[in-house]
Amino acid sequence: MTVFDELHRVIEEGGRAVVLTIVAGPDAGAKLLVHEDGTTVGDGPAELAELAHEALRRGRSHVVEHGEATVFADVFGPPARLLVIGAVDTAEALCSAAKLLGWTTIVADARARFATRDRLPSADELLVAWPEEAFAQVQPDLGTAVVVLTHDDKFDLPALQAALASEAFYVGALGSRRNQERRRERLLEAGARPHRQPLRPGRRRRVSRRDGVLDPCRDPRHAGRTLGRSAEGGADAHPRRAGATRRPARLSAAPRK
Repeated sequence: MTVFDELHRVIEEGGRAVVLTIVAGPDAGAKLLVHEDGTTVGDGPAELAELAHEALRRGRSHVVEHGEATVFADVFGPPARLLVIGAVDTAEALCSAAKLLGWTTIVADARARFATRDRLPSADELLVAWPEEAFAQVQPDLGTAVVVLTHDDKFDLPALQAALASEAFYVGALGSRRNQERRRERLLEAGARPHRQPLRPGRRRRVSRRDGVLDPCRDPRHAGRTLGRSAEGGADAHPRRAGATRRPARLSAAPRK
């Protein structure tokens, strides 16, 4: 199977891969397709595969120097996803902004009266579920941004724990500086559940708390615009290609707990 045949299959199946092409240096013209799981197809040097993980994390095509070679990393993958925990007004603003970027939007809230199509017309998918259940269904990957808006520890803490243990490229949370610091201390005190990665002190810095991202005192539409800018250019963000097609909305039901 050629690189192009395999790439066609990846795109058709909605998978994620990077095609590494040597554009200058030894073996110029050689190509290596690397899947997310590390398997490869092509005649390019096997050592090029070590560039794949960072390229997939970066999320867009770019040129990189590798030894004596200049390599073009062409990244392919499904549209980015936005998972919002909390069906509040700001959730609709974020979903609306994310749709302009071509992202797929998902909103989860255990409170069925809030997670409705009337309140969240821009959400591709609505989940009436508690955070642990929502993360189990969505399974955030390196193409997923997570934003927590519930402003309630019984939702916030398990959601942030799950987000930090996932491969999500962006984790954001609504709250004042005081609440953010308190929340971080709670996360560190909680540690990790057996099925999640340990919460090392350094991992807490993944939670974005810049006032420009999610400021509860501002218009919710401002949060939508600034999330887009932050997720496109922030330290933890990795821009994705646009071009998503709208997926049918799904409304799931879950018993109240």
